[in-house]
Parts: sequence; structure tokens; C-alpha cells
Amino acid sequence: MYDIYHYVGGELSTSPAGDLRPVTGTERGKQRILRRLMTNPGDYVFHPDYGAGLGKKVGQNVNLNEWKALISGQMQLEDAVASDPAPSVSISLVDGGVSVTISYTDSTSNTPETLSFDVTR
Repeated sequence: MYDIYHYVGGELSTSPAGDLRPVTGTERGKQRILRRLMTNPGDYVFHPDYGAGLGKKVGQNVNLNEWKALISGQMQLEDAVASDPAPSVSISLVDGGVSVTISYTDSTSNTPETLSFDVTR
């Protein structure tokens, strides 16, 4: 299945022919994980429970264990993530936000993947 190539907060990408660039496989999974983690619950009218809302949490007191549990729970809801072995989430404070590293197994390719990103103001 194809999705449009798009990272949350970024621009849509085009193919060399000028069409919207499609994305599949592992890259599609990474984009979907980031979208799920950054989307605020309630932002999708037809899916009010979708999303972790990490971006909305920046500026609040950071409870690392709460973030870790929230991310782990959302990872289990994503089809691109294999349930065994369970994803591993590492979180640390950085200037103006939080740095997140997630190690998981891609369910499509059955290969280990790592996704790292910062959630900042």
C-alpha cells in the first residue's frame, strides 16, 4: 500500500516526474509512527483517540516514565511495529525539550529499526 511521502512538520515531497512522491515499506512505517506520536488526541475527528500528543507536552514538566509508557503504548497500536520483541524506548532531556530514541522491529520486513527524534519548542 502506498502513502504520500510526508514527515510531520515537513513539506510534501515530489517525485522526479513532479508527482507527489509515494512511500512504502519501512520508511512508510517510520512516518506513520512519528505522525501518531506527534498528533494530539482529538485532532482527527473520526479517530478521537488517535495520537500521543507529544508536541503539546513540550513546556510542561517532563515525567520521563510517563512519556516512555505513552510512547510504548502508542507503538503497540501501529501496524508497522512488530509486537515481539517489544519496542524499546529511550528518553532524555535536551535544551528546550526531549530527545527520543525508539528501537523496534518492522513488521513488514522483520528487520530491527531505530527511530530518533527531538520534541522541542
